[in-house]
Amino acid sequence: MKIGTIANNKEQCLVFYVDESFSISADEISKKFQVRIKNTMQMFIKEDADKLNEITNAIEQVKLNHNQYSLIENDNIKWLAPNPDTKKIIGVAFNNQNIRNAVHFDPGRPNYFLKSSSCLIGHNESVLIRKCYGNTIPEPELCLIIGKKGKDIKKADALKHVFGFSIMNDITSHGMKFSMDSVAVTRDPEIMRPEYTNWRKTSSDDKNDLYFVYHTRSKNSDTFGPMGPWVTTSDEINNPNNLRIHAYKNGECFTDDSTSSYLFSIEDLISDASHFFTLEAGDIISCGTAAKGNTTFPNAHRNIILNEEECVIDIKIEGLGTLSHSVKHVD
Repeated sequence: MKIGTIANNKEQCLVFYVDESFSISADEISKKFQVRIKNTMQMFIKEDADKLNEITNAIEQVKLNHNQYSLIENDNIKWLAPNPDTKKIIGVAFNNQNIRNAVHFDPGRPNYFLKSSSCLIGHNESVLIRKCYGNTIPEPELCLIIGKKGKDIKKADALKHVFGFSIMNDITSHGMKFSMDSVAVTRDPEIMRPEYTNWRKTSSDDKNDLYFVYHTRSKNSDTFGPMGPWVTTSDEINNPNNLRIHAYKNGECFTDDSTSSYLFSIEDLISDASHFFTLEAGDIISCGTAAKGNTTFPNAHRNIILNEEECVIDIKIEGLGTLSHSVKHVD
């Protein structure tokens, strides 16, 4: 089942995929099939996920006779991100073997950062790039939506906590990351500790220098989280660790990769993250960048400089559909 969120008179409206042309709203299913459904993704995941079988049966009836129901044309939808009310978005850095090979100190476990719900935008919306952002790139990613709260989740049980999967573009401004979001300091040797510098290459000239990078602006500026259009429920995805990912700029492929390139599997990420963060229904984990390029774009997403060119980005993940958005430059 594919479920999305649209804007209807400035209110969130949950919709269910019928076919490539049409969707049906939660309100219409509730009215015609007497299945009471919450109208936001966050509440649906928390309270109505046990109604998936009833909704599936209703959609099968809709497919048999479109004319009996008030359907929504997918091409005319004002899309929102699938779960605009998520409490947290956990991003995973350097989780692709095509870029991990550049690491000279590997902590041996996933690296995380956070994105906020305020950066989310829906399918067919626009990423807005200001001149001060500097070098800004796309990062095509599989993301998952937590369906069941968990803490210290065992790897063997990890997929039981997944409600579904979607597509995210983790827009990243390297210009802001290494200017506005970075601070370099030289510390008094008396308060230095070995763990401060053991992870990096040092020389006698910089052994007391520390470098801090805070990803808040560079990962979370408004519109930096295109997501959707659908959440595909986990029962439809046999193996999330082997899904083909393609990304395109103006129709030209710049990334051809697979989730099999992830260093840490989906189960690894859920289990490891849950040891530090209680995972709650509706939370999102964006699992890592698809980073394998081709002859024209040998560095894949790193060859796409969004602050230099207005364009359209399409990200297609096997079984999930296609997320599209434009890129516009603003003052």
